[in-house]
Amino acid sequence: MSDEHASGDQNDEARREANERHRRKMARLKEARDRMMATKTGEKGLIIVHTGKGKGKSSSGFGMILRCIGHGMPCAVVQFIKGTMQSGERDLIKARFSDICQFHTMGEGFTWETQDRERDIAAASAAWEKAKQLIRDEANRMVLLDEINIALRYDYLDIADVVEFLVSEKPPMTHVVLTGRNAKPDLIEIADLVTEMQEVRHPFRQGVKAQAGVEF
Repeated sequence: MSDEHASGDQNDEARREANERHRRKMARLKEARDRMMATKTGEKGLIIVHTGKGKGKSSSGFGMILRCIGHGMPCAVVQFIKGTMQSGERDLIKARFSDICQFHTMGEGFTWETQDRERDIAAASAAWEKAKQLIRDEANRMVLLDEINIALRYDYLDIADVVEFLVSEKPPMTHVVLTGRNAKPDLIEIADLVTEMQEVRHPFRQGVKAQAGVEF
């Protein structure tokens, strides 16, 4: 047998052994995973918070809304801050999925654009009233409150009222998603799922403006 042939046989044997070790490892992992999953049998409507300085909070919320649409689950969106600025998700949902997803843009733009606190408070209050109406409707399986954390941060809404409503009046199987930076500690305390987006690098700091398909 040539040295080249012997070396090939050794390589084949090494690969078989590596594959067998991998198979055994994955079998143990699957067994442990199956045991864990067998204990996860409950279902409930979740309070979900997406916060942090990084990009992706609203994007993640809209991803969940599109999943609900894909499953044929009625859902709704209330935008607390964004006003007339175009957004692809709003255009898409209103044009193609308005039968299953209600979409309400209640804000009048970012706070530095309106420069009118009383007007911002009135807009946030109207958005919260619409949100409560949609959440109380048990037909809606998910309600996205986009950028509500901004309204709460500037005290346009009373955090105690929001927390009390979510704890006492949210239907048991309704998911509520709340997005925006600087989520209040009281909101985080009652949430079932909290994700903090961390910024590592952002093109805005390199002079790149917000772009369609990425930011809106």
